[in-house]
Amino acid sequence: MLVRWQNLLMTAIVLFVMEKWVATPILRVACFGEQLPGWVFALLIIGTVLIAAGGYVINDYFDVKIDAINRPDQLIVTRSVSKKQAMRLFQVLTAAGIICGLAAAWGVRSWVTAVIFIFVPGLLWFYSASYKRQLIIGNLIIALVSAACPMLIAIANVAFLKMRYANVNGIDVLSYTTLPHDIYIWISGFAAFAFIGTLIREIIKDLQDQMGDRELECHSLPVVCGEQTTKIIVTGLLLLMAGALVWLTWWVIPFPATWQSLHTRYVVLGLLVPVACVLWLLWSARISSDYRTAQSAMKFVLLMGVLYSFVINQLL
Repeated sequence: MLVRWQNLLMTAIVLFVMEKWVATPILRVACFGEQLPGWVFALLIIGTVLIAAGGYVINDYFDVKIDAINRPDQLIVTRSVSKKQAMRLFQVLTAAGIICGLAAAWGVRSWVTAVIFIFVPGLLWFYSASYKRQLIIGNLIIALVSAACPMLIAIANVAFLKMRYANVNGIDVLSYTTLPHDIYIWISGFAAFAFIGTLIREIIKDLQDQMGDRELECHSLPVVCGEQTTKIIVTGLLLLMAGALVWLTWWVIPFPATWQSLHTRYVVLGLLVPVACVLWLLWSARISSDYRTAQSAMKFVLLMGVLYSFVINQLL
């Protein structure tokens, strides 16, 4: 499907769990109730999903020739939808997404949120038109956009807290709590995981699509550096992810690090074991379908990273 509804659903889930399973428990511990007004939260989700949908449409618009080689059975633009219709759909989705995002930004008085909703659509346009064909730049852009998704919840919550409690009868209530810092720290962890996980997935996707990329002279990592070198780079990123998870689990996160704890078992079985499976799938891959399997496994790792928020909700 042109707008990849499964990915859009995942985007909505990320925003929902960041608000309900991460931000809200942190607020509860600090004796604050849930802060974001329902209409602001809804607009954040709708705006983000619409902009993401527009991004998928414009990506397919510019990728007709590459998709005709890499995924001819999934080619939609020029086959089911004309390029003119695709461009109009992109414009409508993006414009609606920006309006929703700006309305949400006004609701919490956050200029940072407004900038994100204006900047990201432009970034997705230039990514599809040019950057994705350049060495590593396109991969980094998509990873950065993925990381910005959970950060929207942190930025909006902190902005609303400051608007509501920074001056209560002449007293800055927030100066007596580490609440804004705690919200940023926890959600930044999810954003960092999303960044490196998405970067890994995008590079594996380049391995999957290298035939079409070579044909159309795209400068992806596999085309420029070769398949084996790219696998080594991905391996390094996977080991970096695993090492960071181990370090955070046993030395940083203030939850019990014993095997009996939900926290430890989730990290080991839900994250480290799947990361090891991705590594095995990567090095056993020989053809495009093998890399597609490895990419799907990396999507599962990203999903499990998001669902770690359930552990936070239970333990905070």
